[in-house]
Amino acid sequence: MNERIKEDINLLPNNPGCYQMISDNGEIIYIGKAKNLKKRVSQYFLRPQTGKTQAMVSHVNHFEIIITKSEKEAFILEMNLIQKYLPRYNILLKDDKHY
Repeated sequence: MNERIKEDINLLPNNPGCYQMISDNGEIIYIGKAKNLKKRVSQYFLRPQTGKTQAMVSHVNHFEIIITKSEKEAFILEMNLIQKYLPRYNILLKDDKHY
């Protein structure tokens, strides 16, 4: 985890919203939503990860957030952002689920 990420985690609010994981070349590689941005985003970097999540985290240079008024608003925004940017790890993680 780089210094920028460490500093940015400390500044995260406890609000609902969406987050975008961004690679070194500026590509949005993952988009997610959270009812508590600080808790959710910090989990990626402060807890051990495995598999595709670990691979994704290893490519993150920084992240950006969008605060929303509610979880419902975050859910709708997340869907719209994923459709717009088609982040590669959203697609990989979705394809790995078994129903």
